[in-house]
Amino acid sequence: MIVASVDHAAEGNRRDFLFLATGAAAAVGGAATVWPFISQLAPDASTVSAGAPIELDLSSIASGAQIKILWRGKPYFVRNRTDAEIKAARDVDVATLRDPETDQRRVKQGHEKWLITAANCTHLGCVPLGNQGDFGGWLCPCHGSHFDTSGRIRKGPAPTNLPVPQYNFVSDTRIRITGAAPTA
Repeated sequence: MIVASVDHAAEGNRRDFLFLATGAAAAVGGAATVWPFISQLAPDASTVSAGAPIELDLSSIASGAQIKILWRGKPYFVRNRTDAEIKAARDVDVATLRDPETDQRRVKQGHEKWLITAANCTHLGCVPLGNQGDFGGWLCPCHGSHFDTSGRIRKGPAPTNLPVPQYNFVSDTRIRITGAAPTA
């Protein structure tokens, strides 16, 4: 009769290794299964950056031109006004306006040529067309609201001026918008 000798030390080491390897594989598999559920709880990247202030370089906007930007999911106009547009806005008798506000209150001192406003008509939220209308500012084609070169309502159903957001000049050619325009 042949008796095989069993090395119990080697048998234990092999069993310990298999036990540890199985446990490690189960831990990795469990983590891989749970990770998508945990990661979906994090906010979307576009949501995280949506509330952050935005900086804009103004040097590429020619005199008399305007651009439309999106910030926090809403459009804003940035207009480089000409001297004639500034004069036209300042020559208006404020008492005749539906929403009386001077041009000086709507722009930053020392940077009067730059006008930054929300780009939604205060009537029903349409986006007005620039350099249009009876007053050279904006025209809302949907319902006929006319805004002047200071973004003030002059004609049509809009009840208030185009709102001005909170912003400041970082340099002569750069602005930072830090707060949304108040809603009407």
